[in-house]
Amino acid sequence: MDFRNSETAVGPVGPRHEDSLPSSAATAVKVVIVGGFGVGKTTLVGAVSEIRPLTTEETMTQAGADVDDTSGVERKTATTVAMDFGRISITDELVLYLFGTPGQQRFWFLWNGLFEGALGAVVLVDTRRLEVSFDVIGRLEERGVPFVVAINDFPQSPSHSIDEIRGALDLPYEVPIVLCDARSRESSRDVLMALMRYLHSLTLSSERS
Repeated sequence: MDFRNSETAVGPVGPRHEDSLPSSAATAVKVVIVGGFGVGKTTLVGAVSEIRPLTTEETMTQAGADVDDTSGVERKTATTVAMDFGRISITDELVLYLFGTPGQQRFWFLWNGLFEGALGAVVLVDTRRLEVSFDVIGRLEERGVPFVVAINDFPQSPSHSIDEIRGALDLPYEVPIVLCDARSRESSRDVLMALMRYLHSLTLSSERS
């Protein structure tokens, strides 16, 4: 596992000053970043995290060739085998803890622990391989976890309207779909803000009912 960027969690040197939680933080929210294999979850967590992200990537080997579907991501050489972890302060008072899940189905048994206490989720989607998102969304719906869908902008991604993507994923109209570039901190932050707005709207609806 790659813990080179995780001294704050497991290393002997202790946390850096910039890794310390702001004293003004009053609310911490757990958010999971999910999606199929190779859709950009590790990239998004790394781009948006204000602390050095924890990654658990392993080099892909021939031993996994028979169980891992790498169609469309043949150049991918490493994969998350446990989780990614990062943190971002949305405001002085609100902090999000981000947990990126492994994309390969053989590691999905880890999802149970990662989803405990999660307030919501971001489903990262590659429109070149929409089919890898079907089971992911189904598992969230079964668990009753609120989520937004973020369309990651890959080179040569086919051009689809939001309505077409909503129909292909069979998503209710109220589930937000946003476009993003997982490599961009600003774009990734916008995705998380969309999730926070959606969760807030669900809370207001629940209070009115």
